[in-house]
Amino acid sequence: MLSISEISIRIAGRLLIDHGSAQITPGARVGFVGRNGVGKSTLFRAIRGELPTETGSITVPPRWRIGSLAQEAPDGPESLIEVVLKADLEREALLQEADTAHDPARIADIQTRLVDIDAHSAPARAAAILSGLGFSTADQARSCSEFSGGWRMRVALAATLFAAPDLLLLDEPTNYLDLEGTLWLEDHLANYPRTVIVISHDRDLLDTSVNQILHLDRGKLTLYKGTYSSFEEQRATREMLDAKHAKRQADERKRLQAFVDRFKAKASKARQAQSRVKMLERMKPVTALVTQDVREISFPVPEKMLSPPIIAVDNVSVGYDPKKPVLNRVTLRIDTDDRIALLGANGNGKSTLVKLLASKLAPFSGHVTRAEKLSVGYFAQHQVDELDLEGSVYDHLRRLMPDAPESKVRARAGAIGFSGKAADTVVRSLSGGEKARLLLGLSTFFGPNMIILDEPTNHLDIDSRAALAEAINEFPGAVIMVSHDRYLIEACADRLWVVADQAVTTYDGDLDDYRRMILSARGMRTSSRDRGGNERDNGGDKPQRGKAEKRTPLKQRISQAEAEIARISNIIAKIDTALALPDLFTRDPKQAAQLSKARAGAASALARAEEEWLEASSQYGEAAG
Repeated sequence: MLSISEISIRIAGRLLIDHGSAQITPGARVGFVGRNGVGKSTLFRAIRGELPTETGSITVPPRWRIGSLAQEAPDGPESLIEVVLKADLEREALLQEADTAHDPARIADIQTRLVDIDAHSAPARAAAILSGLGFSTADQARSCSEFSGGWRMRVALAATLFAAPDLLLLDEPTNYLDLEGTLWLEDHLANYPRTVIVISHDRDLLDTSVNQILHLDRGKLTLYKGTYSSFEEQRATREMLDAKHAKRQADERKRLQAFVDRFKAKASKARQAQSRVKMLERMKPVTALVTQDVREISFPVPEKMLSPPIIAVDNVSVGYDPKKPVLNRVTLRIDTDDRIALLGANGNGKSTLVKLLASKLAPFSGHVTRAEKLSVGYFAQHQVDELDLEGSVYDHLRRLMPDAPESKVRARAGAIGFSGKAADTVVRSLSGGEKARLLLGLSTFFGPNMIILDEPTNHLDIDSRAALAEAINEFPGAVIMVSHDRYLIEACADRLWVVADQAVTTYDGDLDDYRRMILSARGMRTSSRDRGGNERDNGGDKPQRGKAEKRTPLKQRISQAEAEIARISNIIAKIDTALALPDLFTRDPKQAAQLSKARAGAASALARAEEEWLEASSQYGEAAG
């Protein structure tokens, strides 16, 4: 059991956790929630032993392995599958020792332990996790250094999941994923066999993957049973009861104080008045939970509503190299009040499509017809890097309102969530969520007819995401969104488009249908688009490789299988040598039994390696033909 007992943690003089307590039972799947900046990541650091507590203690069972997502993305010449396999430190150490061990007893111990931890199925398990997170078989054989930072963070997540620690700590793991990867992760965490605590603002993940909610609010930790929806209901009930209790106590204090004030000067009532003074002193104040109101998000209304369609795309090809278009023969139409969500794995062309719609990419062929005076507001997370870090919120708005009086600029700052002195905060000091709010306000400043939102929920907490959904639904113009947040899509979108295989198609099912399709496909996928570190935009859109390049990962699989067959055959030979000792079974029957078990496990591993070689060889032959 993970025991958090009366801990207090202070950072830079600010008390984040004040005598917080929680008991996490083995096997619990816990969603850790709370407003941005309240101290959730800080508690993770304390659990890992990286940060001392001011009071109290955190106790982790001595044999538990703690795993969490690395802060830096892995990099180097090793293939993705090798990076993930090395995350299991025990397996890696045992395999290295197995290659050099000569003592029969030690060989038996090593092979028995390898069988116990199912080490020989590790490559298949690692490949399944990488596939679920969006990496094809070809991707998995490529060098880690070939991928961009976002994709390498997915590799780090895959390595953490593969290691399967006893206590898995995940801090906003979906920030690096597309919707398809998020759906797979939800399913994986829902079936995680050990203890997991995940910090997340993804409402759907918290309703799908966890069975407890740990809430950090005003320095206190409260553990609730059930999903996030259940937590919301329980907390609303608790707030109501606390409010009633606080009112009753306030009325009682008022009554007692009135008696004291009235009779404290009368000798006949002095004893009774003194008694009530003591009652007041003993009465522990109850404070009703005050809901911290979320600053609303609003989009300015367009000056003029345009006649539909506002955009018509006819037989368009678009991309970055005319010889290799990312999207081909695209035909679509966007009307005045459309709410469209783009689905499809990163790298398939979603970012390319929104750049086409936002006039940031010109088509190679075909026609794009736009309504006269069409105004488009475009929000993308990478634009955060374009903000002036030393400029204040007021400075950014002043550039868009050069002739307006200060009062109007500050009023506009308040309208996007930066009232009063908050408008003078420099961007460098803003949180991720505050930067996102500022960027939303700037990108929609002039009242566009259509808003494009490319992953707008990163760094927004749950309540801010709900405020964003409300703003989208109240906006009278068209909205195109790319998001891994299923709640936002379900709350706002009335049309779904799938971007895949160089095409854009309408999806007639709902997100439940899409989820089932994705989980099924990712369980048996064998190929996907290339995803390189030199990608041109956030989507990492790249064309498919040629036949020769498709054969390269198959050759690597064949070579790896051959090396594994040779390695296991060598181990079996060593075990057979030990078993051939004439007096082994009479002298040390226990060791003989261990060696026999180890040989059986090695023989099974050899059979699997041979099957892998046959499958890869067959696929290589088909590709070559």
